[in-house]
Amino acid sequence: MPDPSAAPALEPTFAPPALHAVPATGGGQPRAYEAPTPRLELPPYDFAAALALERELGISHALAQILVRRGLHEPSAARRFLSADELDDPAAFAGIDRAMEVISSHIAAGGRITIHGDYDVDGVCATAVLLGALRSLGADVDWFLPSRIDDGYGLSADTVARLASRATSLLITVDCGITAVEQVAAARAAGLDVVITDHHAPRADGELPRCPIVHPRVCGYPCADLCGTAVAYKLAQALGADTAGEDIELVALATVADLMPLTGENRTLVRQGIRAMSNTTRPGLQALMAVARVDPSALDAHALAFRLAPRINAAGRLQRADAGLELLLTDQRDRAEEIALELDELNLERRAVEQRIVWEADRQASERPERSAFVLAAQGWHPGVIGIVASRVVERYHRPAILVAVGSDGMCQGSGRSIPGFDLLAGLDACASYLERYGGHRAAAGLTIAGERLGEFAQEFEQHAADVLTPELLQPVERADAIVSGSELGLPLAEELLELEPCGIGNAAPRMLIAGARFDAIRPMGDGRHARFAVISGGARASAVAFGCEGRLSVEPEQPCDCTFRLERNVWNGAVEPRLVLRHLWPCSPAPIDVLGEPDRYLDGALIELDRPLIDRPTHDSTAESAAVAPAEGPIELDRRGESALAVLADACATGEPVVAVCADVPRRLAGLRARAGGFALISYHALELDPRCLARYVHVVVLDPPATAETAGLLRRRWGGRACRPRFIHMAWGLAELRFAQQMHELEYGLRTSLAVLYRGLRHRERVAGEELEQLLRGDGPHGRPARLAGRLMRVLAELELVSLDRDLPALAIASAQHTTLERSPAYRVYSKRYEDGRRFLSSARLRAAG
Repeated sequence: MPDPSAAPALEPTFAPPALHAVPATGGGQPRAYEAPTPRLELPPYDFAAALALERELGISHALAQILVRRGLHEPSAARRFLSADELDDPAAFAGIDRAMEVISSHIAAGGRITIHGDYDVDGVCATAVLLGALRSLGADVDWFLPSRIDDGYGLSADTVARLASRATSLLITVDCGITAVEQVAAARAAGLDVVITDHHAPRADGELPRCPIVHPRVCGYPCADLCGTAVAYKLAQALGADTAGEDIELVALATVADLMPLTGENRTLVRQGIRAMSNTTRPGLQALMAVARVDPSALDAHALAFRLAPRINAAGRLQRADAGLELLLTDQRDRAEEIALELDELNLERRAVEQRIVWEADRQASERPERSAFVLAAQGWHPGVIGIVASRVVERYHRPAILVAVGSDGMCQGSGRSIPGFDLLAGLDACASYLERYGGHRAAAGLTIAGERLGEFAQEFEQHAADVLTPELLQPVERADAIVSGSELGLPLAEELLELEPCGIGNAAPRMLIAGARFDAIRPMGDGRHARFAVISGGARASAVAFGCEGRLSVEPEQPCDCTFRLERNVWNGAVEPRLVLRHLWPCSPAPIDVLGEPDRYLDGALIELDRPLIDRPTHDSTAESAAVAPAEGPIELDRRGESALAVLADACATGEPVVAVCADVPRRLAGLRARAGGFALISYHALELDPRCLARYVHVVVLDPPATAETAGLLRRRWGGRACRPRFIHMAWGLAELRFAQQMHELEYGLRTSLAVLYRGLRHRERVAGEELEQLLRGDGPHGRPARLAGRLMRVLAELELVSLDRDLPALAIASAQHTTLERSPAYRVYSKRYEDGRRFLSSARLRAAG
């Protein structure tokens, strides 16, 4: 007779984080100071709301989890988000009419209009958008892009003087100017009209330039997070320029490059812009995508941010930004290709310069005691690259970082980047007395400072960060959006997740948590810098990669771990396949499991079964029956067979609601679960039959093994009276392996003939058995022995056959002289045999249904 010594091995479920997924690298030198390990954050979510989204929108459970965790509980709100069609009228800018009047009057008068942009992608694209719009309206218009090295950020007094001397009558700023109070006053004094279009934060004292302003926050526009190019685009629309439709692709590029939140109207603009760019006729963008090796048909926000934007930015970082502007404006294919190649070469140079500064900045940071922020400085650092390096420092150490390039003349230029929870611009406001100039926003900022004030500034800024940042904010967070099983990680889900695009700031690419995954076939790729491997979850395998890990993973092959991934639709050499990109992994460290209905002592469990009323169906007492209610709708039954059972358990636990798992045998299941899963209750069908009302305490019932009878299955679906009238959800999570285990357990528990023979052989040559010897004989051999309830059934049958008698006081068994008898003389044996046959038929039919 089969003896299921252990239940089918379930994979480990959700565990708190304890380990970085991929070791940090850089320079090959050990660092005294390392970033803290990430904390896994899996917010509780409304399971019922997710289920409603699944059914009404026809989406997967994974996508429904993501939407609900991002606050989109209502189907109407989720549908609006997925459609990404939020657009506001340019007239929503308070005061835009005045700006239009000024611009239109200069166009009509034929006066020279100069557009003053900025040297980054947003400033270049905004200049291109407004320049094309005004030219289409017949304006006499030129442009000025400042040099990062010679002019610095924003509108300067020297620039105002130069523009006045070359007969500019109207100055329009794009992506800058909101803090240029004195410079605008100087321009107006020199006879220039000024219109400011910007999106950066105004001055800390609240004073604004005295001129028409188009600014999303200052002017109360519904989408307060437009980038500078989007502001220029809206102004072009308001002016009636026929170029606005063509320039949506530049809005998308600038919005992503300038790290604007991809929510609300921004998300719509970027989605529309990416679609337009994939079919662009603009020679400059076509050439740029070619040198960056970007497939237009696979264009997404990631390609904009990491392939296209850096090449346009390279011109402004190392030389002047005019080359990037010319690339966007030219209609000559040959010239576009020439400029694109120049920008590609500049980007390679920028990367080399960046890497050198990264090593030097990392050395400085690693040598310092632990702190809440970094101010790092050196001579020879290129001012155009330090902002990127500041981002690298933030990524590595999870601390706000300001990098300062010390000039030979004693003046210093700095660039900073921040972490969530720390307002970088507010930090500079707190140290403004040390600075010559500064500006930016919460996440990024620039500054100018005299060299002799640098030490004081660093001390003050780092102290401000220490006062503001709590230990929680100083620990990086890996936020998972959905728990998935290996069987879900295919191309259909990868393509469905594209409905969340564009992803970026404010709408992060979804991160899938795989509970208890195992890794296999780990091998280096990409000159040994990366790794390729297989992820195994719920019996399914999926291809995965890990970048920047030196070809290794911080886990042994086949060692279970919890891990987060991005699931991508990967296009390579014309083939389309799903690909998992590893972000972090943690060893399993489970919460406790609350075991229900299992006596502390083995013999107590046997006696409970021995004393049960002998009927051929599950027992319910009258109070339970009277407490049962018959609502119009019972529990919602969800067929999740085929998914990883541990993923189902983890998903149910992630709701924050009480969860109970039901199995065929607790000791055998517990042996495989205790070290790898937890946070839920565990009960056997045997214990459930004794106390079916215990389910009323739980919202989710996860069925790990199938029930052996229809009556027992009915206990799962019953709703019991009380305030919550629970359970609400039944998750059928068993598969064929669990069905085989249930069949083996049923045969062990009710196919008594063999067990009776084995037990009686151990008793018949004795007169009396008590104490530890009795316990051992009843328990039997093997890693788990026989269930206590089975021992109780065996004693009942032997007692009814008058082969043994039980002294409960000791307790002890007295053994009668051997005599010939038939098992069918025992009423208990007949009842157990009937249940054995009923269960065999029920489980066989369940097997056929599962196989079908």
